[in-house]
Amino acid sequence: MYRVIKNHRYFLKSTNLTAVIVALPLLLSLTVGVAASDDAPLMEQGIQIGDLAPGRAIIWSRADRPSRMIVEYAYNEQFTDATIIRGPYAMDGTDFTARQDLVGLPEGEDVFVKVWFEDLTNARVKSEEVTGHFHTIGKHDNIRFVWGGDTAGQGWGINESFGGMKIYEAMRQVEPLFFIQSGDSVYSDGPILPSVTAENGQIWTNLVTPEVSKVAETQAEFRGRYKYNLLDENLRRFNAEVPQIWQWDDHEVANNWSDSKDLSKDPRYTVKDVPLLVARASRAFHEYAPLRPHDTEESERVYRKISYGKLLDVFVIDMRAYRGPNTANLQTQQSKETAFLGDVQVAWLKNGLKHSHATWKVIAADMPIGLNIGDGVNAQGDARWEAVANGDNGPAAGRELEMAGLLSFIKHEHVENIVWLTADVHYAAAHYYDPAKAKTKDFTPFWEFVAGPLNAGSFGPNSTDATFGPQVVFSKAPPTGQVNLSPLSGLQFFGEVNIDKRSQALTVDLKDINGTSVFSKTLSVEGEREHD
Repeated sequence: MYRVIKNHRYFLKSTNLTAVIVALPLLLSLTVGVAASDDAPLMEQGIQIGDLAPGRAIIWSRADRPSRMIVEYAYNEQFTDATIIRGPYAMDGTDFTARQDLVGLPEGEDVFVKVWFEDLTNARVKSEEVTGHFHTIGKHDNIRFVWGGDTAGQGWGINESFGGMKIYEAMRQVEPLFFIQSGDSVYSDGPILPSVTAENGQIWTNLVTPEVSKVAETQAEFRGRYKYNLLDENLRRFNAEVPQIWQWDDHEVANNWSDSKDLSKDPRYTVKDVPLLVARASRAFHEYAPLRPHDTEESERVYRKISYGKLLDVFVIDMRAYRGPNTANLQTQQSKETAFLGDVQVAWLKNGLKHSHATWKVIAADMPIGLNIGDGVNAQGDARWEAVANGDNGPAAGRELEMAGLLSFIKHEHVENIVWLTADVHYAAAHYYDPAKAKTKDFTPFWEFVAGPLNAGSFGPNSTDATFGPQVVFSKAPPTGQVNLSPLSGLQFFGEVNIDKRSQALTVDLKDINGTSVFSKTLSVEGEREHD
């Protein structure tokens, strides 16, 4: 049994009793019970909190019509001594999305927010209020955060009988200070059908909307991907309590897109112009991501640093927008064709790492470094590569040259305590990069941890490339010969990081869909030189 969702009022009215019981805590926590008139604006996508930084946080929401966003915040649940901000207008040019930057927030405090919209009639009709809360990071706080990527991919959408995207509830339960969305936040290239046959003949039933029934090509279809995910109760509840740091990867646009992407023979697409699809996808991403916009120097820039005091700096990088074409990736000299982060971003990252005063430097990457991730073959029949690695197990070549330069810089500038966190490959893994076992050796050993998917198909494990000596310390993936397993298999994973303010040790746990740890590793501030 399935339903096509065209109107969210219908969705709420037609939900069965079980779903109402599941949704009740969400409705109690996200609204204050203020009834709005029938002609009031609707806030069907709830709220999001983004880019939490010292003294500030982004509040995001969306109305269903022209209106003005109003944000009220206080440091207590009673909202005494609250501050009210008349925020931006929500207009059709941004699909009625709006964001307000809260500034001047104190350290180490709980912040409670109410958000509503007033329409632009003379009556200024007010929507219902949606509430949320978060905690600003203080000097004396431990730091806990989660990360993961890959949501609603491979046709595995919102299955109410399964409990929806319940890994988001598992992440919420650990009470993280923030969440790193590691890319593939939507799958614009993956149609979601009413039902899909999963492993062992099980039937997976999806909520569906017109916008997700085909690959995204129009602006409305790209926007519809984000609105679809926000139908999920677990995700909306999570969004109202956990500040997020978003980055993007390929599926926000189309699978493995780069300058070599060719849709001419893909019958699913009537729009064959990849740059046009990228433009529409980028616009939708920046409308729906709760990130703090960059200035007009580069208004759609995604890479950025967010500092959390003396314990942690997070460097969010963009491995997608500045890359050259996907090729055989065996060039012996760097060029525009071998670019992955690109010269400007690499220079920014080097400078930021060199001058960081934080104990830990987390590099939030949208793809792993040493895993072989293919993209079919080129016109000559040679393997074409999607990520850094090129499958030849030799000294650095192609995109590996750029990475070799970055890793060498980190070593020679004595930048300590760097950890790479990523997703993309749809399984959980821990990799130790060991120069003693590498073909290109001029770097300091480091760890890379992989999490995901978050409600998408499970794959893997991928083979490794020996260029930087990755040692697979742990992986959990589908059994040999099995691919694209549904969330019913339980092979959905997120990562959790805890930094102890006293010892300054950093502990990484890889956790499954139920929040059970399947792997744990603690790193000391002196830096790990051996792995166990």
